[in-house]
Amino acid sequence: MKSWEVLREAAEKVGIKGLAARLNLSTALVYKWCQESTHDDPGASGALNPLDRLKEIYLATRDDRLINWLCHVAGGTFVKNPQVRPGAREEQMLATTQRMVADFGHMLSAVSRSIENDGQITAEEADHIRQTWESLKGKAETFVAACEKGMYKRK
Repeated sequence: MKSWEVLREAAEKVGIKGLAARLNLSTALVYKWCQESTHDDPGASGALNPLDRLKEIYLATRDDRLINWLCHVAGGTFVKNPQVRPGAREEQMLATTQRMVADFGHMLSAVSRSIENDGQITAEEADHIRQTWESLKGKAETFVAACEKGMYKRK
């Protein structure tokens, strides 16, 4: 699905006029966002919409925190698909699992340190715990994907 189609379907839930009013924008601009736009054709009816702009910002920075922030606003988190290349032998399974256990231990240590100093977890500490957790989830997902691809078979 293209960005303008996603935006159009989302806008239809509240109405184009309602969305424009909520964003304090003209209805015409929101209508243009919901039409196909090509970067190559300046005469195309659509306009570069906020989803396309966010995509361009991400592609320019390659900073996953942008996507994770948006996922957080939507009540979730971003976990990147693992990059496991078939045929490329991954590290030994034991070393990989030991590293995951160590990373989990680091996350638990961060939680313990946060609580022991004042009995609570501050927003900054929670953010650090979240970043540690996101890193651990990514490593675990890569490990599971490697298992699924048969990368830990004896040769």
